Amino acid sequence: MPRKLALGLLLVTAAAPATAEIYRWTDANGSIYFSDTPPRQVRHSSVSVKPPVTVPMGENIRQADRVRQSRAEVERLLAPGSKDRYAQAREAKKQAQQCEKYRKQLDRIQGQLRAGYSNDRGNGLRQKRRKLSQLYSRECMLDQN
Repeated sequence: MPRKLALGLLLVTAAAPATAEIYRWTDANGSIYFSDTPPRQVRHSSVSVKPPVTVPMGENIRQADRVRQSRAEVERLLAPGSKDRYAQAREAKKQAQQCEKYRKQLDRIQGQLRAGYSNDRGNGLRQKRRKLSQLYSRECMLDQN
């Protein structure tokens, strides 16, 4: 029985400051003071404090889980090698630009070959054209299937 009484007194004592009034006053120097006991011989006013907003713990846990899942999804999408739709679109655009670059180089070499060069120069251009054609075929024609 004494333990229950002690526990009850402890709870009442702990809860008392939460319900106490708060007083505010200003001294002669203009400093503002707050206290839970009213000052003597000084004009003071009572301050109303709004009760704290509480959210049930279950809602906090659910919100934390949603945040954790959102972060995991963003990290998955931004991870190197992820195949999200934006990364695929960027890769496709980059691939298309590279293929266009190969086509322009092939056209330029073909134009140089038509202009006529010596055998040595012509052989070098044909070798470049062969290598570019292989790259173009491997990266642009075969990957599209």
